[in-house]
Amino acid sequence: QVQLVESGGGLVQAGGSLRLSCAASGSIFSVNTMGWYRQAPGKQRELVATITRGGNTNYADSVKGRFTISRENVKNTVYLQMNSLKPEDTAVYYCNAHLMRYMGSPENTYWGQGTQVTVSS
Repeated sequence: QVQLVESGGGLVQAGGSLRLSCAASGSIFSVNTMGWYRQAPGKQRELVATITRGGNTNYADSVKGRFTISRENVKNTVYLQMNSLKPEDTAVYYCNAHLMRYMGSPENTYWGQGTQVTVSS
């Protein structure tokens, strides 16, 4: 089994900061691209940021310059540092990982359970 466990969500005032963490555990051979997505009420899930195993990053335009994604490969953990938060950042944030469970196995996608981020104005 593979689990992605997120932490770090909460309530913060506009302009504040939060740091999300997501650790992948279980029977894992290699974790490739990891990322964060979010879903606000009544909206579709959208990409926030992704990071490859080698450290290449990609951000949604709405968070560029405010959010930073990073990872620790030895811990199979990805982070999302969120600064200058805005009320429109309010959403459930989901961790995502593309990984292989065994050498030679296909790459599959796994999701965390989600963590709520609420930004008050």
